[in-house]
Amino acid sequence: MKAINPATGKPLQDHPEPGRDEVMARVARAGAAQAEWREVPVARRAEALAKAAGVLRSKAGDHARLMAGEMGKPVTQGKAEVEKCAWALEHYADHAASYLAARPVETEAQKSYVRFDPLGLILAVMPWNFPYWQVVRAAAPALAAGNGILLKHADGVPGCALALERLFTDAGLPEDLFSTLLVGHDLAGELIDHPVVAAATLTGSTRAGRAVGERAGKALKKVVLELGGSDPYLVLADADVPKAATTCADSRMINGGQSCIAAKRFIVEAPVYDAFLEAFVAAMGAYEMGDPLDDATRLGPMARHSLRDELHAQVTRSIGKGAKRVLGGKVPDGPGAYYPPTVLADVPPGCPAWEDELFGPAAAVIRARDEAEAVAIANGSAFGLGAAVFTADIARGERVAARLEAGSVAVNDFVRSDPRMPFGGVKASGHGRELSVFGIREFVNVKGVVVAG
Repeated sequence: MKAINPATGKPLQDHPEPGRDEVMARVARAGAAQAEWREVPVARRAEALAKAAGVLRSKAGDHARLMAGEMGKPVTQGKAEVEKCAWALEHYADHAASYLAARPVETEAQKSYVRFDPLGLILAVMPWNFPYWQVVRAAAPALAAGNGILLKHADGVPGCALALERLFTDAGLPEDLFSTLLVGHDLAGELIDHPVVAAATLTGSTRAGRAVGERAGKALKKVVLELGGSDPYLVLADADVPKAATTCADSRMINGGQSCIAAKRFIVEAPVYDAFLEAFVAAMGAYEMGDPLDDATRLGPMARHSLRDELHAQVTRSIGKGAKRVLGGKVPDGPGAYYPPTVLADVPPGCPAWEDELFGPAAAVIRARDEAEAVAIANGSAFGLGAAVFTADIARGERVAARLEAGSVAVNDFVRSDPRMPFGGVKASGHGRELSVFGIREFVNVKGVVVAG
């Protein structure tokens, strides 16, 4: 496993891939650790997660620099990611007991209740774009519920993967309970079939989700899939246009645009289209490319040159099909996988900016005649992860939110994951939920118990 610094193109430390026998031995040890962990009272599990939050915060700068080196995230954003992970760990430390408490049910029996027991080992197949957050938001509820974690992280962030394993052992969780396996996709598929592995969770592309979902289905194992998105943000004619433009730009540029939940398509009612486009271009243009190790940088390089080239090809094909380039859209000279903030206007159906996910700092602005057409365009996508609507009429915003086909919808704000709220998608964006009470109950045995007199 070799990481490449995307700001310089230079290789970082090599991490040798273990052999199959070593991997299977680690899986066996993880299974043994989980068998003991499931018997640990929830209160003690919570103490360990709370300690992990403190350990994580104590080295926030180190973790942020590691992310910057392996996938180009600006250090200020890396520190924010660390803080969000700590928040999630503390959330489950505080709420796991209530989320997992047995629920009484009235029946004819002397006693009836539902309990939530751990499933076992969970295989977590995770992406590079939020190398800490994606892992922790899956691991925190799973560990709190008494499960163990086998982490198969993205190839480009091996240092982050190993740092997360150290985090949980340093916090006092049992050795091998959270186990990082630096393996390729072939062996990851074999792990789904392993009898000790109870379920899988994947955050990644729709293609990867189909592969993991098919493998898990054949093995009759539970799977949660958080996949791609082409999130629509609707700007209605009565919206506060300057505020909407700034919020939309901030959402599009989350993690340099390399986020499933970042806004991708901006569907604007015709009466305010021109005003929105002008304000939006100004807000996008304010993001300047820079060194991810500089605290002032808001836009670092993309994670790999191949990703930058793929994005540029999508932009180029969209322009060829009639989209208008009004900002960016040109590969800069010099080293690093940098790509400038890019805005395509008057985007027509049938081009990549309309149909596909643009995973990087490129935005598609689409004109709609009215609210009904805006909703139809939004729902016409194969994806359904997040969406937003901007309007001065809150009740109208909530009515539109109810009609949008997405797992999360924001009114007059941008969508973000939050430990207190369920997170996940519909359609090609996957199924299942992470975070909140719904996330912790994805990987438990919802067991009904009836006690006769």
